[in-house]
Amino acid sequence: MGKERTAQLAYSEFQGAMLDEAKRRRKAAKIIAVLGHFLGRDPGDDGAKVLDGLTVADIGCSAGFIADELASAGAERAFGVDIDVPGLRRAAERFGGHVEFVCADGTALPFPDGSVDVLVFNHIYEHVVDPDAVIAEMRRVLSDDGVLYLGLGNRLGVVEPHYKLPFLSYLPPSLADRYVRASGRADHYYERFRTRRGLRRMLAGFHVWDYSFPVLASPGRFAGGELFPGAVGRAAQGALARTPRPALRALLPVVPTYLWVATKTPRRPLGPALPQPPEPVRTP
Repeated sequence: MGKERTAQLAYSEFQGAMLDEAKRRRKAAKIIAVLGHFLGRDPGDDGAKVLDGLTVADIGCSAGFIADELASAGAERAFGVDIDVPGLRRAAERFGGHVEFVCADGTALPFPDGSVDVLVFNHIYEHVVDPDAVIAEMRRVLSDDGVLYLGLGNRLGVVEPHYKLPFLSYLPPSLADRYVRASGRADHYYERFRTRRGLRRMLAGFHVWDYSFPVLASPGRFAGGELFPGAVGRAAQGALARTPRPALRALLPVVPTYLWVATKTPRRPLGPALPQPPEPVRTP
């Protein structure tokens, strides 16, 4: 059997990617662009910002770069929540003037029912002990017309994103531990990814829209230009934009990362038409 999972405390101390400011801010720009499209609230010439007047919270904020960008996008109140105490300390030192950082577990969020307009849960679920409980807690605190942004790694993505080892996430825990240990990259494999079907079950209490292909096909629109660098990348982007939707749907089970927007009540994206439009995700 694999090693028993306990909460990953002080995650930023052993995962340097959480302190890569430029990369984290690029991720934030993509998140804000997706939220802006869904809400129909793109920045305008009148100075309006995507999150004007909204209460937002980044769940799993670590060093706070994404929370800082959410605040800069106009949030009336911005929160960062994590159990990563060193990361929270860094975040509060830099951004505490305009972001409220809270040390709290995702299964016990310090917000009243229905009090948060926008929640961000970006590439976190595989790191928590009970992601279903965290999702349920986020549903509790999300307002009835609120929006939850999710970046979700797929168990069937061929190359595991943390250790860059092919098929690592396909393996049962005991074999994954041996594989990652043999590679010399860790003592054991902590993360637990789910398939698309498992993620759909995890979000069963929500109405979900899939922005994965819209972001890939329109990286300029969604601040994702680094996904397709250079001439070869631009050609790939163009090909993706022209690919028939049934062909893209066939690829969904093995897409490495899903970008989903979830709501408690039925809502539709309000942004302009796209070469590859977002589509609803059928949940159980």
